[in-house]
Amino acid sequence: MGHERSSGLLPVRSLGGCGITVPAIGIGCWAIGGADENLGLPMGWSSGSDEAAALAGLEAAWELGARLFDTADVYGHGRSERLIGRLVAQVPRNEIVLSSKVGYFAGTAGHGFDPRHMRRQLEQTLDNLGTGHLDIYSLHHAEFGPGDRWLGPAVEAMRSFREEGHIRAIGMRGPHRFALDRLSTAPGLRGDKIARFRAVFQAVQPDVLGVRDNLLTPGERSAGIFAFAEAHDCGVLINKPLAQGLLTGTHDPDKPRAFGFGDHRSRKRWFIPPAVRIINEGLAELRAVVGPEPGELIRIALWSCLDRYRHAAVLAGFTSARQVRTNLTCLGECPAPGLLTEARMIMARVQAQLDDSGEVFLDEQAGMAQ
Repeated sequence: MGHERSSGLLPVRSLGGCGITVPAIGIGCWAIGGADENLGLPMGWSSGSDEAAALAGLEAAWELGARLFDTADVYGHGRSERLIGRLVAQVPRNEIVLSSKVGYFAGTAGHGFDPRHMRRQLEQTLDNLGTGHLDIYSLHHAEFGPGDRWLGPAVEAMRSFREEGHIRAIGMRGPHRFALDRLSTAPGLRGDKIARFRAVFQAVQPDVLGVRDNLLTPGERSAGIFAFAEAHDCGVLINKPLAQGLLTGTHDPDKPRAFGFGDHRSRKRWFIPPAVRIINEGLAELRAVVGPEPGELIRIALWSCLDRYRHAAVLAGFTSARQVRTNLTCLGECPAPGLLTEARMIMARVQAQLDDSGEVFLDEQAGMAQ
């Protein structure tokens, strides 16, 4: 992979053919939306409700060279956007890259992708952020109603927003499942999410993809989506590079964290002690290779994502300024290829154990029985 230009401590990445250039680590702002619910499910972070900590983290990110801030209308139902807006008011708009999403919050509309609702949400997002345009605006999921009724209208709306100058680039999710599918559809009936992604991609023709990738993602899945992005000259924003904190080594299975109301982690099996123990055993093996410093685990985790594709940036979330500082100062030079390969092999064995022991969400089997 070629060398990137440097912006302070961070290498710089171009997001494919859309012309947007960003430091390689962006700031994911889901957690600072705080505790929340949507579609009858917990979808926030109970640990992200401290407004002062969120603002301190955003300011620290800017001071350390971060310029990409990613959010969504549903993150705290506008709270995350409004917090970022307070940073936007203090910095040059042409130096900050703002990304948001639409679709998971329908409000009183019949569907989240009704174009009239999308336009109202975009206007509210711009108001929340205190800006006249977004750099990237993404379709947050791929559920467009019966017979994909809203797919064509949603794509037309996004293109209109771009033509009108309200957004610079159109984004969409990589292969994934709509939040309610796991509760309402048995595993054998859910369909091929890769085929679904390709069909929606063909209709949307996005500039940027949002892709989940980390050391616990199956390697063949990662290779496939990044090869696809390169073939279509798409930029990629990689989310969950630290597996929502599980790859940082800060979770203790003997002292399990209590997730409060509105915290999505309360549904996820990987956060319960047996799974955390499996992950930590893998991290101990990884520490024996990279060293004991906590920042080294994070460095390897981030580079394992960044090394996948030269037109990708990672989105590292936070709930404190301390986390932001660690994430933005630990990166350094890209590790040797052999070290990344070894790290991936170690954590691939962990991922296989996790997948063998059950579904990702604790309530999936209960949902099937309802």
